Amino acid sequence: MNLEDIRAAAGRLAGKAHRTPIVTSHTLDSRVGAQVLLKCENFQRTGAFKFRGAYNALSQLSGEQLGRGVCTYSSGNHAQAVALAASLLGTKATILMPEDAPQSKVDAVIGYGAEVRRFDRYTADRTALAAELAAQYGYSNIPPYEHPDIMAGQGTAALEFLEEAGPVDVLLAPLGGGGLMAGTAVAASSLHPDVQIIGVEPAAGNDHQRSFAEGRRVRIDVPRTIADGLAVNEPGEQTFAINHKLVSEVVTVTDDEIRDAMRFLFDRMKLVVEPSGATVAAALLTGRVRAPGKRVGLIISGGNVSADRFRELLG
Repeated sequence: MNLEDIRAAAGRLAGKAHRTPIVTSHTLDSRVGAQVLLKCENFQRTGAFKFRGAYNALSQLSGEQLGRGVCTYSSGNHAQAVALAASLLGTKATILMPEDAPQSKVDAVIGYGAEVRRFDRYTADRTALAAELAAQYGYSNIPPYEHPDIMAGQGTAALEFLEEAGPVDVLLAPLGGGGLMAGTAVAASSLHPDVQIIGVEPAAGNDHQRSFAEGRRVRIDVPRTIADGLAVNEPGEQTFAINHKLVSEVVTVTDDEIRDAMRFLFDRMKLVVEPSGATVAAALLTGRVRAPGKRVGLIISGGNVSADRFRELLG
């Protein structure tokens, strides 16, 4: 996966994905002593960046593959993205979702016309379940991040951001399976080789931080964190190969720090951001990442949080 793959993905997404806004805040700049630019994928179709990768992957399937249908596994954002992309391309989607996935995300997936099957994320192997489903029904399995077309699609968010904002000194993105970061890192390092790329993950799920320290993929227990979109217990094989080479550093933030960042983004910038998307802002607001006097880009990955859940988290 390279910059040309990301540019090709951008062509497929033209007119299908939203070109999301970049927003700024004088208050945020003053708080952290930097010029901060937020790429707001919470305004993307389905409420998160995931639509980019899902549509890019599904749009390249053959007519025969689309006729058989697709499947995947996801806690919510990739599930919604695949469901919508499948609907737009006239195919059916079957989605494996954890039993503890936010109900608002489950309802959205069903609303896009997909079939949902539930599983226990803490005891079941979701990749094995999806492989069995694909083998049984002949579905094309569209994983959340371990796929070059998925990574290339996700990289279009950073491509758009850098085309509009110009060079930045530091670029932060959330780390779950690593697909968004892989696409971001390839786009950013190809366009601006001197950029410092930093990944952010929940402290309860620091599999990337541990993996970077050891130079190999490290598996941890499935993390329990409010950042459900980042609750992954091991970096992807393909994504880690890219991220370990291009990402400068991985930092972590606690659930309480994520809540504080969500509250700041809502109170001061009027942005509704889900916990996973708020991690990058939390890294700056806590001083986990310091970039005095520099231009800093944040990929705000999504805003899929219901009003009830938002109130519960911040109440």
